[in-house]
Amino acid sequence: MSKSHSVMRFVLPVLAALAAGGVVAACSVTSGRESGEEYADNAAITAKVKTALANDGGLGLFSRVSVETLDRVVQLSGFVPSFDDKMRAGQIAQGVEGVRSVRNDLVVQP
Repeated sequence: MSKSHSVMRFVLPVLAALAAGGVVAACSVTSGRESGEEYADNAAITAKVKTALANDGGLGLFSRVSVETLDRVVQLSGFVPSFDDKMRAGQIAQGVEGVRSVRNDLVVQP
């Protein structure tokens, strides 16, 4: 057997293993990302929650509350003037179609 043939018998399996490892690594990086459909669903939920907060009589929460959605879980953050407003914002968000749960991180700041 020639020296170049021996080297190739060693190098080819190593290259194949490295290539397979690269494919697995690429899959693990992309698995944490939202699909296009999930992104659109989350964006629609966020818009509906913002609209519901803005339309709720007298709360005026829209300008001081941030809304983010990931995997149909809505996160509320920002400031509200009272505990009752905080609870109301959470109820409003939970009432929006498509919302699985609400993480209410609003801070009461009179």
